[in-house]
Amino acid sequence: MPLGRRNFLIGVGKGADRAAPVLSRLLGKRLNRGIFIVRDRVIRRRLPRIDFLVAGHPLPDERSVDAARRCIRLLADAGAEDLVIVFLMGGASSLLVAPAPGLTLADKRKATALLLKSGMAIADMNAVRKHLSAVKGGGLLRAAQPARVATLAISDVLGNDPAVIGSAPSFHDPTTFQDALRLLRKHKILGRMPKAARRRLDAGVRQRIPETVKPGTALSRKSRFALLADNRTALRAAKEKAEALGFKTTILDSSIEGDARKRARELAAKVKKLARKKSRARLCLLLGGETTVKVKGKGLGGRNQEFALASALDLVGSGGIYLLSAASDGSDGPTDAAGAFVDATTVTKARGLGLNPLAALRRNDSYHFFRRLGDLFRPGPTGTNVLDFVIAIVE
Repeated sequence: MPLGRRNFLIGVGKGADRAAPVLSRLLGKRLNRGIFIVRDRVIRRRLPRIDFLVAGHPLPDERSVDAARRCIRLLADAGAEDLVIVFLMGGASSLLVAPAPGLTLADKRKATALLLKSGMAIADMNAVRKHLSAVKGGGLLRAAQPARVATLAISDVLGNDPAVIGSAPSFHDPTTFQDALRLLRKHKILGRMPKAARRRLDAGVRQRIPETVKPGTALSRKSRFALLADNRTALRAAKEKAEALGFKTTILDSSIEGDARKRARELAAKVKKLARKKSRARLCLLLGGETTVKVKGKGLGGRNQEFALASALDLVGSGGIYLLSAASDGSDGPTDAAGAFVDATTVTKARGLGLNPLAALRRNDSYHFFRRLGDLFRPGPTGTNVLDFVIAIVE
């Protein structure tokens, strides 16, 4: 897609500001104005014609709403000969928020919190989010008209579907109000959703309010999409590094999903089977994807820490196996850890400290469990997000 007479740039994601200098250099003086919205941290970047904003994650806040307003005001100036470039990466759904008419920020926060604890896959979660928003599901695409829109993305979703990444603010959306209601019923949280959200979904099903931007419409044809990187990209780089360190390395899967505990048990069984085979090679097994956790307890943790804890229970007595499950963005759930390390001694060490791993798992309290052990992985924000990784070493 060629550049426009004027060019506008919007970047949204936990580490989107790190892409800003690259995009700024590429556009040069052809850039008219830009806004980048990132997660809550100190922003020290200064670039001509680009504003940097900070907003809330994983729950949206007033800054998220203000950021969306500023983006919409920016796009109001775009004309038919102009181009709007939207850069998306992980965290965009919470950082860019405009409650749909009839909903408040408090409604969106409550709905988001319920979705995050429901065990829903991200595609399903975003199907609901899009139908409670004025900016998702093509909302930015509408605001940019009559300009052309190009979306560049670092994918944090399985399958790299542009209709899912960041809840598709600048792309079309094939899901419907009916889909959103069905998903909420399936996960048994419809009755706990805010009343305003339930009223909106019901009005949408009755066709009293407009749907999100749909595929094949004239508006959707004004949008183009390009994928810059994904989980598989990072796994290939990890494989090269592991091989350089002398490991015989295999990428087992780049699309693990579903319940974290179940996937952890499956992986532990597979790794133990490999460990029983006599081999002089040191093995490195790599997986990527995004599991889910249905939160029932009142503890603290994230899907990677839960995966690690469930793995530890199945690795008891299996010496020579070491495992790390971690979020690529450096943040697993509402914690300061990306994940945790485990091996055959994890459960024994924990019990020696008076910790009960099964009880911690029931409470969804993996964070405090691993903090006591000193086995949390805390790299800090990485500036990217391409789902999660599991690295298993077999000596």
